Amino acid sequence: MAELISQPMVIQSLYGLYSEGKLSVNRRYQRKLVWTLEEKQRLIESVLKRYPIPAVLLAERENGRYEIIDGLQRLSAIMSFVETAFEDLEGRWFGIDHFTTAKDRAQAGKFESNAGELQLSSGEVGRFLDYTFSVSVMRGASEEEVDDVFGRINTYGHQLSEQERRQAGVQGSFADCVRELGCELRGDVSRDILDLSEMPEISIDLPKTKHGYEVRADQVFWVEHGILRSTELRDSMDEQCIADILACIVGGQLVPRSKEALDRIYEPGDNENSRISNALSVYGHDMVSDEIKYCIGEILRCTQEGQAQKLRNIIFSKKTTNSFAALFTTIVIAFYEVIVLEKKRISSYASIKAAISKLDTRIDTGRGSTSVTERRKNIDAVKGLIRPHFVDSDLKDVYSNHSSLDIDALIRRSEIELPNYELKQGLLSLGAERRVDQQLMTRVVRTICGIANNGPTESGTIIIGVADKDADVRRIQLLDGVAPREVGGRKVVGIRREATFLKESVEQYFARWKNEIRNSELSSPLKEQVLSLITFHDYFGLGLLVISVPPQENLSYVGSDIYIRSGDDTELAKDGVAIASVVARFVKPAP
Repeated sequence: MAELISQPMVIQSLYGLYSEGKLSVNRRYQRKLVWTLEEKQRLIESVLKRYPIPAVLLAERENGRYEIIDGLQRLSAIMSFVETAFEDLEGRWFGIDHFTTAKDRAQAGKFESNAGELQLSSGEVGRFLDYTFSVSVMRGASEEEVDDVFGRINTYGHQLSEQERRQAGVQGSFADCVRELGCELRGDVSRDILDLSEMPEISIDLPKTKHGYEVRADQVFWVEHGILRSTELRDSMDEQCIADILACIVGGQLVPRSKEALDRIYEPGDNENSRISNALSVYGHDMVSDEIKYCIGEILRCTQEGQAQKLRNIIFSKKTTNSFAALFTTIVIAFYEVIVLEKKRISSYASIKAAISKLDTRIDTGRGSTSVTERRKNIDAVKGLIRPHFVDSDLKDVYSNHSSLDIDALIRRSEIELPNYELKQGLLSLGAERRVDQQLMTRVVRTICGIANNGPTESGTIIIGVADKDADVRRIQLLDGVAPREVGGRKVVGIRREATFLKESVEQYFARWKNEIRNSELSSPLKEQVLSLITFHDYFGLGLLVISVPPQENLSYVGSDIYIRSGDDTELAKDGVAIASVVARFVKPAP
């Protein structure tokens, strides 16, 4: 039984916990940062005017950490104001020069100060930091108790969307699958437990808000192709769409497209909840996720054939700005039934693009198309249009490789989990004399070793064909004439351009990398495992190499050298302290 205690805390103390990484967020039930700038500014105004603010609820965890159960948006707004992410309603910035802890964090590079000339005075900063929050702390709470409390609090929250209310505090394989697949498709994949300071990295920046969050709505395919509006993405309508698709696929039969049908699937004890949960356990979480990602990836690839177009502009006969989640669901299920159930693969992407052109004129898109019968008619109609452009397949290529959406998620993840990911533009130098950069290939081998040495539970990925420097992108465009694809803050330039320059086939280029790793002094079994996992992905015709680094039970070497990761750098462990630290990661505790 959890113990609830009242523990009022001033903002200065809360910021101390925040700066020490002791305020955490559990992505299993917490939503993203969603407050508007005005909502944040009004909270700051309330603090400055000493108005009361709703209490914050935390759950005490190990090592002095606290998990935020209620108050995520409030705490994030307070901390980001202190770190000069925005000004107050009067245009004043927090004066970090009057708060040593924040000033030291800024100087240490933890955040960049944006403060303008108009700032809070020393006295105003002091009063702000002395404001007392009403904080309640759950001690000794089980996961079930935390979930139950979170669900009860948020069930009554009028600001949550219907889908957010369904997911709030719900445990179960279906809800977990929807959440995880949603993260992968948005590209905000991360650990389940994050520091509060990391929340901007997995939150959605809307086109008109510019909070500086890492996930830009207009770059996520849901919004990029007009399937959802950016505000609908923020409100988790993507996960509602995923839940509908998932239920129709794993359950073996269509479900009505309605609020009531989804509510029943999420309601513990309901027959539909039991039916879908049991079906998912038989079908397999990973398999159905891979199948859905693959089908969506194939749909998006069709949109890139010839002149790239938004899916919305292909399937609607008249110009529109309306979102179309229901029609998208119909298309995904139709592709799934042809690809997976009928075991076929696309023979002509251009032909399918033409087949679904002006689709709205060929199927019923009205309000009456939500019943199982009408949904089946629409899905069968889409299948009839696309099936002639498929050929038989044993599906061996479908799940042996990453989907394009997996690649997007990996690239975005590389911006957050730096030690586990590395991106390289390619193996050719970008100078006047283009040549194979042998040192780069050597550095990649060392980076494989460094990632493997992150610890026995850590894995990682190196992607060849992605640039993160604007100067490199401009140079590549000049030399190779490629149109890069933007993903987060990175630009995908591909490796097919390098194979062309070297007058090699993709297979020969791929063999270069495998031979480099095979002939290196990378220790076993890491070398053999990496060689078996390295893959090529077409990725919208640009081509990428994906080098996967699996977890290792023991320390890895290059020759007699030990390499480690420090942020996004790979370093040689030179001194005894560094070597002892990495060795300790692989020491198994005594039984």
